Amino acid sequence: MIGAVLVACGIVLAAVGTWRSYAVARQVVAPLVHEGDPTRQAIEARRPLPLRPRVQVAARRLAVSLGWLLVAFYGLYLITRGQLGA
Repeated sequence: MIGAVLVACGIVLAAVGTWRSYAVARQVVAPLVHEGDPTRQAIEARRPLPLRPRVQVAARRLAVSLGWLLVAFYGLYLITRGQLGA
C-alpha cells in the first residue's frame, strides 16, 4: 500500500514540477528574445552586467525554474522507490 502512495505522490510531483519548471523557464527566455525600449537599453548598457535589472530577473527566474526541476526529480525518485517496494 505504501508503494502505491509513493508512486501516486511521485507522479503528481513529477507532473507539477515539470510543468512549473517549463513555465518559469519560458519567462527567463522571453525578455532575452524581445527587444526593449532603445532609451532603456542605452541606460542599462552602461551598468555592469550583474547589476542590470534584466540579468537579475533572469537569474532569479532561472533559480526558481531549477528548484521546480528538483521537485520533479524528487517525484521521479518517489516513483522508483514506490515501485521497488519502499
